[in-house]
Amino acid sequence: MTHDHDLDTAVFDTAVFDVDGTLVDTNYQHALAWFRAFRRYGITVPVWRLHRAIGMGGDQLVAAVTDDDVETSHGDDLRGAWAEEFAPMLEEVQAFAGVEALLSEVRERGFRIALASSGKQEHVEHYLSLFNGKELADAWTTSDDVRRTKPAPDLLEAALRAVHGTAGVLVGDSVWDFRAAAAFGAPGYAVRSGGFSVEELCAAGAEDVFDSPEDLLQRLDQTLLAGRRC
Repeated sequence: MTHDHDLDTAVFDTAVFDVDGTLVDTNYQHALAWFRAFRRYGITVPVWRLHRAIGMGGDQLVAAVTDDDVETSHGDDLRGAWAEEFAPMLEEVQAFAGVEALLSEVRERGFRIALASSGKQEHVEHYLSLFNGKELADAWTTSDDVRRTKPAPDLLEAALRAVHGTAGVLVGDSVWDFRAAAAFGAPGYAVRSGGFSVEELCAAGAEDVFDSPEDLLQRLDQTLLAGRRC
């Protein structure tokens, strides 16, 4: 991506798409899986609060919704429990309408496509199969590619590096996407498909908010992903 960008003069060559909640409908399954994982250890975190943390990586989420003591005592066990709880729901996950058309159009407009996921490799492989991701994307990331997940900017940097891009525009669904983008000095556009409000997404730094991937596709000319013009 580009640091300290001037949106009027920067030349963007890469579209970086978050996956969970942006391209595939997973956020509420993740929240429920975390709720069940915490209950295994006698900890009740309201599902609405867990939802507000979805988009943050598991390495960050436990302490964020509880405290450092719970992370120290149970962090790895909770992440293992989350994976066990989420596994039966994986087959329920669907891609959002319009995702394949959106990626195809952005690619047609001259951008490299990088999919920035901090998910487990087996989850990401499944998600990509739902929208022809391996054919449409130039590269994608998993949790194996970074040490720190969002809101740290590492994942965005890894995605850009994977496609040999020089400046990128993020498309995401959670406040954590845009905090990561801000930390890296990159612009981004939000979709509401992850369940976050317009106000939350704007406050986190999104340039604009669209109802869905289909809505973004229809209004692509209003964004930095409009592509080359004569």
